Amino acid sequence: MTQDKDAPLREDIRLLGRLLGDTVRDQQGAAAFELIERIRQNSVRFRRDDDIAARRELEDILDALSRDQTIQVVRAFSYFSHLANIAEDQHHIRRSRAHLVAGSAPREGSLPHALQTVFDSGVIDAAGLVEFFDTALVSPVLTAHPTEVQRKSILNCETVLARLLDERDRMQLTPEEAEANLEALRRAVLTLWQTRMLRTAKLSVIDEVNNGLSYFDTTFLRELPRLYASLEDRLAAADPALGAPELAAFVQVGSWIGGDRDGNPFVTAEVLERALSMQAAVALGYYLGELHTLGSQLSLGLGLVSASDALLALAGRSPDHSPHRSDEPYRLAISGIYARLAASYRQLLGHAPARPAVAEAEPYASAAALLEDLDILHRSLVANGSAALARGRLRHLRRAVKVFGFHLAPVDLRQNSDVHERVVAELLEVARPGSAYSSLDEQGRCALLLEELATARPLASPHVHYSDETEGELAIFRAARSIHLRYGQAAIRNCIISKTDDVSDLLELAVLLKEAGILRPLENALDVNIVPLFETIGDLENAAGVMDRIFSLPAYRGLLEGRDHTQEVMLGYSDSNKDGGFLTSGWALYKAEGELVDTFARHDVRLRLFHGRGGSVGRGGGPSYQAILAQPDGAVQGQIRLTEQGEVIGAKYGNPEVGRRNLEVLVAATLETSLRPASASPTPPAFLEAMQALSDAAFTAYRGLVYETEGFERYFWESTVISEIAALNIGSRPASRKKSTAIEDLRAIPWVFSWSQCRIMLPGWYGFGSAVQAFLAARPKDGLTLLQQMNREWSFFATLMSNMDMVLSKTDLAIASRYAALVKDVALRDAIFGRIRAEHQAAVAALLQITGQQELLDGNPLLKRSIRNRFPYLDPLNHVQVELLRRHRDSDGSDQRIRNGIHISINGIAAGLRNSG
Repeated sequence: MTQDKDAPLREDIRLLGRLLGDTVRDQQGAAAFELIERIRQNSVRFRRDDDIAARRELEDILDALSRDQTIQVVRAFSYFSHLANIAEDQHHIRRSRAHLVAGSAPREGSLPHALQTVFDSGVIDAAGLVEFFDTALVSPVLTAHPTEVQRKSILNCETVLARLLDERDRMQLTPEEAEANLEALRRAVLTLWQTRMLRTAKLSVIDEVNNGLSYFDTTFLRELPRLYASLEDRLAAADPALGAPELAAFVQVGSWIGGDRDGNPFVTAEVLERALSMQAAVALGYYLGELHTLGSQLSLGLGLVSASDALLALAGRSPDHSPHRSDEPYRLAISGIYARLAASYRQLLGHAPARPAVAEAEPYASAAALLEDLDILHRSLVANGSAALARGRLRHLRRAVKVFGFHLAPVDLRQNSDVHERVVAELLEVARPGSAYSSLDEQGRCALLLEELATARPLASPHVHYSDETEGELAIFRAARSIHLRYGQAAIRNCIISKTDDVSDLLELAVLLKEAGILRPLENALDVNIVPLFETIGDLENAAGVMDRIFSLPAYRGLLEGRDHTQEVMLGYSDSNKDGGFLTSGWALYKAEGELVDTFARHDVRLRLFHGRGGSVGRGGGPSYQAILAQPDGAVQGQIRLTEQGEVIGAKYGNPEVGRRNLEVLVAATLETSLRPASASPTPPAFLEAMQALSDAAFTAYRGLVYETEGFERYFWESTVISEIAALNIGSRPASRKKSTAIEDLRAIPWVFSWSQCRIMLPGWYGFGSAVQAFLAARPKDGLTLLQQMNREWSFFATLMSNMDMVLSKTDLAIASRYAALVKDVALRDAIFGRIRAEHQAAVAALLQITGQQELLDGNPLLKRSIRNRFPYLDPLNHVQVELLRRHRDSDGSDQRIRNGIHISINGIAAGLRNSG
């Protein structure tokens, strides 16, 4: 009999649903429970059986809800979405663990699978991999964006629930223990129900920093050292001659939170400094806690174990003179290390840690100095028969210090090139009156900037009062210099230029870095990476040309000598998608990468790509493993950075075990892609020509709708929740770059998020159906055969199809039509929604033809199951959201309960879709 592997998932969902139902009955009364249960049953019946009568009854019930009933329904179904996510995450953990216990072949995307793949290829051996990791970099970068709608308090409640579900899985509970666990689950669900889902005030940048830090507490500080240990042990097992290899710190989590100024006036020098201070407090606090526990564990006495001279000297320098520990050198040494680290804490943060040291001590000058003392402990244990003790908590602590230092995570600085231009123009005009920088052509600008970069003389004068914008930018770079001196250069490594379109954009940033001493011309020294961000379709097409020209400047090439001849380039998925649509964006990115690979090879510069991916397919999202494997040859040279945005951060890293798995996936994909044998033959020209034809047709269709259809802007604002999202307290950054409703000025994040909420997901597929129709019309005999071959043999195209399959499966035109009905102009509504409906039908038909599937997601049964489980609980939320929007817009907008209901529904739908922004 075949085991039903999903039975435990259904049991968990039923259990959590039952506990939520009990909570609703106890808190809101039997009538509220019965109403919610009727809605649930009808929604399930409709989704499962396509029961039209059930749908009609569901709509009748929802349309008749009172205001108070509406809020109860929205809360109940929103919380169920959260509970379903917890159950699914636990099931992924359960299945992964079962796979390992069974001793099955390594799963694709796992570290064992990646190691086996590269070893089998014969490209490299274990010793070679150790060297490979010396120059590798895998860096997910956390960003604060207005699609992370959950409060930290909600996340804390969910962490408790996940731990209790995991306890039921891992432990053989006695009846008494099982009952205690169930009671704890009941309390946790009640706490969740009674915890406010919405924020009462708009998030500040510091709030966002604090939210980001919670993932370090929960996942990164503990799970990253375990990942390193697992990889090191596997390499040692593959080649015993390696002994106990210790890899370079190549996996590092970065952050934009507190340093991303592009369009966010609330990120200031003071905020940047406070963000680094908060990060340091988390890192040092963690180390102190681990040292305290380690001291309690390493109770080794000199009469029973030996110690190295270095260890005895370290113990001798300890300020701990307790007679009870006089013969315990390891404890004395740890006590001394703790005292020095506590002094570092006080020196860096201005106050003592919660647990004081035994006595005053000299602070560590750097994390490297702390690591040297921990290494003394390690070497002494290994040399004196206690290697097993060195492989426990001490091993993980040493690794954490290597990875996180005193700064925890490198913070990137980012600003728009237009701001840099205005600041440099003002500085030049004051220093060199009549320079008229902004009126110069590109050649003139570069000449003037290169003159400034050839001298150490600063442009800014302390005796001049500049504009607020210029003063603010100068303050940021001075703060960055101060942070380098305080925490080390690893604390800020990258300065990113949004909207880069030519060489002068890079040179302007170089001039500003010189003002703060971060770039020192006479030493030919540059302490950060200057990173251009190419975002629009046009910018992506010009990217290789810009880099070719900047590399041809001796002054710039000289700066790269101190950066290991490595240049990072960031590619923007979100804005290119909003600019040209999903298909054209994907193709433009792919072509840009290939052209950059060729340009960098010609100039003998190492390329590191930074992928600005969002959570949704409409912003470059989708499974990371497949996305990395689909990169062109040479685009992943052992180094990759990618953004983790919005609610995807919580989904990937909110649970420690899921977080570890996602970090492994990034490492595995980077390893496999970097070390795969070079393609025996390039991508067939027929594939490239077909993709270009598809892209051109899709671009025309997408631009024709979004930018060239009269009234589309009004349709968008009336048929989606964009206005309400702008008012929701879910991020510090404004939704638009300017005070306008123009699509061009809207940020890509709320653009995609709005379409997701109304279940159209338009940025993730629009234009594809028209493109395929045009292609097949032009090539009626072999067109479909060629597209099917591309799907089988070209990973780039297959990944596009897979991501589109996912986003189309989450689209629901019946629900979307209810949002369209909010548009007051009937003719406009019918014209535009009619085009959307026709394009959707064409896109689904084309996808099924190309992939050979009978239904969407036939090739992804896990996601198909997930949608089947959760969509019956999303449908009522969408229905109620539409009704709340109608009431809100038909009134003066002053009813706070209606606004709260809309915002709670936004939260619940985002949770149910998981990658909506």
